[in-house]
Amino acid sequence: MTARRVGVALGSGGAKGYAHIGVLKALEEHGIPVHAVSGSSMGSIVAALYATGMRPGFMERLATSLGYRHWLDLTVPKLGVIAGERIRQIMQLLTRDREIQDADIPLAIVATELLGRKRVVFRTGKIADAVRASISIPGVFVPVVTADGIYVDGGVIDRVPVRAVRDLGVDVVIAVDVSATLRPSAPETMLDVVLQSLDVMQDPLVQDQTREASVTLTPDLSHVGTSQFHRAAEAIRIGYETALAAMDTLKAAVFGEYGEDSQVEKEGCG
Repeated sequence: MTARRVGVALGSGGAKGYAHIGVLKALEEHGIPVHAVSGSSMGSIVAALYATGMRPGFMERLATSLGYRHWLDLTVPKLGVIAGERIRQIMQLLTRDREIQDADIPLAIVATELLGRKRVVFRTGKIADAVRASISIPGVFVPVVTADGIYVDGGVIDRVPVRAVRDLGVDVVIAVDVSATLRPSAPETMLDVVLQSLDVMQDPLVQDQTREASVTLTPDLSHVGTSQFHRAAEAIRIGYETALAAMDTLKAAVFGEYGEDSQVEKEGCG
C-alpha cells in the first residue's frame, strides 16, 4: 500500500494556531507522511519550522516555554503597534537563516500585498522575511515594505492556503482551519477584534477554498482566544485530539481507500 504525496495547509488564527503543532504531532505518530506544507499567518510560523526540520515535540516545548514577550516588540503606533523585528530575528535563528527553496520539504508561505490587493505566495527568498510578511496582522503589526509591495497578513485573503500547497505537487491536501467559528466568543483584546473581524469576512471564501482539500480539520478552539498565547498547551492538545479523532479518515485519504480527489468528511473534522 503506497502513500500518496501529502501536503498540509496550516491556517491563520493567532494563538489558536498552536493547534497546528498538535495536528502535525498526531500525523507523525501515526505514520502519515508530510511531503509539503503551506502556511498563512500563524500557520506560516509552524509550517516554516516544520519544513526546516523541527519536530512537533520540540515545537511543543518551545511554544509552552516561550512567552509572547519573547516574540513581540512594541513600537510607537503609526502603521502598527508591534514592530515585528524581534519575531523576524527569532525565525531567522530557528530556521538557520535558510531560503524557502532550500527547506527540507517544499514550503509555501502566503501573504497579502496591499497595493495590488492580491494574494502572494512566497516560494523563494528568506524564510524569516516571508513569515514576517505573512503574520503582519493589519493595525497590529507594522506592514512589511519592500520594492515589490506592502505586505500584510496572509489571512486577509487566504486563511487556509490549500491551493498554495496543492501547487507544490501533492496528491492529498490536509487543511487545518483553526479559525472556524464553531462557538463564537466575545473578543477580549484588540487582536481578538481584528482577527475575528477578518474571520467573519473570510468565512464564505474559506468554505470554497477548503473544498479543494481532501480532508479539512476544524479543531474546536472556541475557548482559546486569538491573543491567549499562554494557552499554547491547551491549543496543542485540542489539535492533537482533533487529528486523532479523524485518523481513520486521514489514513483512508492518504493510503488510498478513497479516490485521490474525493472530498472526505467526517463528524468532528470539518
